[in-house]
Amino acid sequence: MKKTLYIVLLAIIASLTMTSCHSSEKNYREAYEKAMERRKTGIGAETYAKIEAERQRYTHVINGDSVRMVYMNANVAIDSTDVPKPYNVIVATFTQRINAKSYRDRLREECGFAGSYVLFGGPDKLYYVVLEGYDDRESAAAMLRDLDKKVAMKILEPLPWILCKL
Repeated sequence: MKKTLYIVLLAIIASLTMTSCHSSEKNYREAYEKAMERRKTGIGAETYAKIEAERQRYTHVINGDSVRMVYMNANVAIDSTDVPKPYNVIVATFTQRINAKSYRDRLREECGFAGSYVLFGGPDKLYYVVLEGYDDRESAAAMLRDLDKKVAMKILEPLPWILCKL
């Protein structure tokens, strides 16, 4: 009798386990879209569009190229041995340190950019993945111009830009 009861209980537990909810890409996408909608709450679509346009606006012309340069204070976030340069080509931004470190490591290993590092700071307190740092803005602008030819990975920043350290 007890043996039969245990078998029935195990069968019920197994069936519940098999039919329980599982995460899927669709669930994650829906959660992401809800989060993005909450982010926009309180401002109109027109205002949000203006904010995004200003965030991605080209601010300087260097050697005939329009580039977005942002001046901000940021410090090396992950490896204290990395020395930041005054002009940094930003290819990704993250809110979590582990994601920034992972992307930086992929740039180093898969693309051969041994000089990649991560900066932390700015008004939003984000982690900025630097493809390479430069001592002059002309070299940084040249890297931006040829970025798609030099980097085999997908660049996560829609419009890569230059972070100028204060």
